[in-house]
Amino acid sequence: MAKTIYFQDFMPENVCFGCGTNHDGLQIKSFWEEDESVCIWQSKPQFQGWKGLLNGGILATLIDCHCMGTAIAHAYKLENRKMDSEPVYRYATGTLTVRYLQPTPNEVIEIRAKVIEVKNRKTTLKCEVFAKGIKTAEADVIAIRVYDSSQNVENNVFKG
Repeated sequence: MAKTIYFQDFMPENVCFGCGTNHDGLQIKSFWEEDESVCIWQSKPQFQGWKGLLNGGILATLIDCHCMGTAIAHAYKLENRKMDSEPVYRYATGTLTVRYLQPTPNEVIEIRAKVIEVKNRKTTLKCEVFAKGIKTAEADVIAIRVYDSSQNVENNVFKG
């Protein structure tokens, strides 16, 4: 069986609470399953809103970080190259519209995202969240490329 390739493993300098190496964070891991990105994430008691339910802000962070990782991975995929190749790309949230359909249990959740459109630096995605096979949230997300290592630093929004 092939080893799963996680997008976040190619972002070593990332210290983000949701998708980075922050030891107090969520530490999500996203991967491709055909043309859809998937994240299977196990919650912990400290991420509850009400007893037994995942906090809505944590859920929004999971969606956000999963979609930013998806936008990055998709950019490399479009260029038919590996994520550890140059130039390096980074994305940040342009918009995040979450629709909470029902309470999400504070347990294992599955997040799935699809790229809908790419236009210049903007990637539009649709995302869905499932718990025990039931959709509990969905989101529309716009990711903006804020860093391209092949560009002059002055032309990058993010100076990193």
